[in-house]
Amino acid sequence: MWKNTKLFHDTCRQCRRSLFPSNERGIQSTSVSNRFWESSPRGEYRDQKKFAKEYEKEQLKKLWGLKDGFRDLRDEVFKWTKEVKDHVTGDDSHLWVIHGDRDPVWTFNNKNTLSQFQAFSDSDHNEGFSKCELVMSPTGKGLFQGFVNTRPPKDGRVKYAGYCIMKSNDIVKSFKRRAHMDWSNYTHLVMRVRGDGRSFVINLSVAGFYDITWNDVYHYVLFTRGGPYWQFVKIPFSKFVMASKGRTQDFQERVPLTQISSFGIAAAKVDGPFSLEIDYVGLECDESFAEEFAYEMYRVPKYIANV
Repeated sequence: MWKNTKLFHDTCRQCRRSLFPSNERGIQSTSVSNRFWESSPRGEYRDQKKFAKEYEKEQLKKLWGLKDGFRDLRDEVFKWTKEVKDHVTGDDSHLWVIHGDRDPVWTFNNKNTLSQFQAFSDSDHNEGFSKCELVMSPTGKGLFQGFVNTRPPKDGRVKYAGYCIMKSNDIVKSFKRRAHMDWSNYTHLVMRVRGDGRSFVINLSVAGFYDITWNDVYHYVLFTRGGPYWQFVKIPFSKFVMASKGRTQDFQERVPLTQISSFGIAAAKVDGPFSLEIDYVGLECDESFAEEFAYEMYRVPKYIANV
């Protein structure tokens, strides 16, 4: 039943996106693909030549890979068995969330948590000169730092540059199945951070089943004060804005909290160094918060562009 509901929501988003495209430039500036079909979630970042060579090697190694395939099958069966046991005897505390509960999702106090994230910038894709990293700070917390450079390379292809992103790894279950985080019992995203005064962007990816939803991301701004003191951030999920490939969509809707595939933070647009120290990222249930969605949609004539 849940899977059918998820496919229904993805289908609705796909139809709405196809019928009512948007050309507004959003938080990030990325190239738009006018193709109806997307061959890979990586989009234009996939190296076509490298992909072709890897595909040829895979075809040649198919017979030799039977042994490795059986070994992988054994590992996946063990993983599936563990998932079934955890489902039967696992922790069900998430079913008993009450008003005022604040549960951490990631606590950045060890390298194991840092290994669940990846940091990358435009220079990693040969599209700019920004650099970033996610390391442990001297105080034992997560430190996202680097340098943003908005100067585009002189290759005649890239027009805009200057971004650094930290992003959580995708959740993969047994047999290479993609999974999602269920945050539906909570109303706010909470963080304890210490920044340098720069504004960052929080990204909640909700990639769905269809290719047209692979780049659906919800954004909201993270303002930091700077200085030596920690700050507590509490952001309602109703405030997040939906975008696809960096472009804000005309038709907005509330974050589907049952389909969170990854969490990320981005620094962009302003040249110079940046530093963001993170203690934890968590969720809070505030039943006194009654707002469902902050942005009101209006019915406009059909001949108006971009609606």
